[in-house]
Amino acid sequence: MNPDASPVVQRRHFRSRDADETRAFLASHQFQFDIAGRQAQSVDTRLDGFSLPSMYLGHLQYGAHAEIRSATRNDYRILPLRRGYLDSLIGSQTIECGPGEGIITSPTRPTLVRSQVGSAWLNVFLRADAVNQQLAALLGAPLHIPLELAPRLDLTKGYGQSIARYVQLAISDFAEAGAVPWSRITVGLFEQFIISRLLLFHPHNYTEALRHYQPPIVPRDVKRAIDFMEANLQSPITLADIVEAAGVPGRTLLKHFDHFRGISPMRYLRNARFERVRKALRCADRSERVTDIALKWGFEHMGRFALEYRKRFGESPSQTLKKSSH
Repeated sequence: MNPDASPVVQRRHFRSRDADETRAFLASHQFQFDIAGRQAQSVDTRLDGFSLPSMYLGHLQYGAHAEIRSATRNDYRILPLRRGYLDSLIGSQTIECGPGEGIITSPTRPTLVRSQVGSAWLNVFLRADAVNQQLAALLGAPLHIPLELAPRLDLTKGYGQSIARYVQLAISDFAEAGAVPWSRITVGLFEQFIISRLLLFHPHNYTEALRHYQPPIVPRDVKRAIDFMEANLQSPITLADIVEAAGVPGRTLLKHFDHFRGISPMRYLRNARFERVRKALRCADRSERVTDIALKWGFEHMGRFALEYRKRFGESPSQTLKKSSH
């Protein structure tokens, strides 16, 4: 089978009310599941999520009071609490986690997580090699010691608040029946986005080094491509047009865009068009139609346009138009 033809996002699902079945399942994923005998009848394990090349996103609960240990997994785990209570022992540090909080583990330290009755949380696993590769790219140098993340996560502000929101949105999109599948490029950009925000906005032992990080000057070919796209947002631009304007081979332009902008040229173009159409809706006369404004900025499929617009801006295009300054 051609690996490129396999789904880039794969659903992972497990449910069980049997403690031994849950224990065996978790053991196959390098977790040790312990539960008191009197709690075994209350087990209600529900794992539902999605595997991406460099991460896993999902929801998890055990129903009963349980202890989950891990010492050999090679990933970073983000556990934003949805309800109930968790406490953990990460290395020698005890972390108690209630509403509005979460836990982050690092593969350098053994971890014990205790789940109280009725607790449920988001489950985000990030492959250590992907995280380390991104950190080395940001630093511009190889890592001299292992990355260790601060184990406490505040879900009421900053990175904690945004990670929970982005993960929930991605899970909902993956689970939606009839949703357009994410391409490998889109999935890769999403993974880089989540990992980069973690490294740039959550405390860890490389935080100080990253504060002194200065991004390199954007190459001229990227600037030429951006200038061309911004000047022709209302025209049907192709990647070939952008490459020609940039004056470098397409492979070079894609590499430079990914390194200096974190996205592809076509994704930049789409983002710029959405920003421009939103500005146009805000300034439009209320007698104007959303369809006409969207078509003007290159959006031909109104259903997809309206769906993505709501995901980006939290409201429909018609709602933006109703609030226009005119």
